[in-house]
Amino acid sequence: MAVQTIYKYFPNLSDIQREQFEALDGLYREWNAKINVISRKDIDNLYEHHILHSLGIAKVLCFRPGTNVMDVGTGGGLPGIPLAILFPETHFHLIDSIGKKIKVATAVCEGIGLKNVTLAHRNAIEEKETFDFVVSRAVMNLSELAKLVRKNISKKQKNSIPNGIVCLKGGDLHGELEPFKKSCETWNLSDFFDDEYYETKKVVYIHV
Repeated sequence: MAVQTIYKYFPNLSDIQREQFEALDGLYREWNAKINVISRKDIDNLYEHHILHSLGIAKVLCFRPGTNVMDVGTGGGLPGIPLAILFPETHFHLIDSIGKKIKVATAVCEGIGLKNVTLAHRNAIEEKETFDFVVSRAVMNLSELAKLVRKNISKKQKNSIPNGIVCLKGGDLHGELEPFKKSCETWNLSDFFDDEYYETKKVVYIHV
């Protein structure tokens, strides 16, 4: 079962976390057949290419209990839902401007009984609340994202690194990172995951 990929890299999961991760396959297949949130050609790689990718953030940042995180452009709930399973004492707020995608994410959260997630059909520009971190999975150019969510980053610090933006990105990021060269850090996911899919994938942290 492909969920074993998650256990390989995150071996210390509770029984509840394992049950929640295992349930994702059926839920995403069921909903993806109605509302396309993951490429139909790639649904068989749900754990290897989507759930594990989302959890790449956890390889560089361990959210402390009580941390508040916003997932911008969450789509069907990535990276927010896998991270919410992994960090049950962190609150995740998932937003997307497309209502039907939030419908899928809501159904998945309900299906696995996640209690630490709120969801909203909303564009980032409309969101007024503040959070310790904003996460996203390659939704837009980093400069555009920073402009949109700078207002949402809380000034109160709770974690080992300062509050900011944490993104999953791929490919050549030199141009995108240029404006942030004094305030960003990057990690290659190939240093953590041995699947060739991760050869060009990175986690980018920006202190804003």
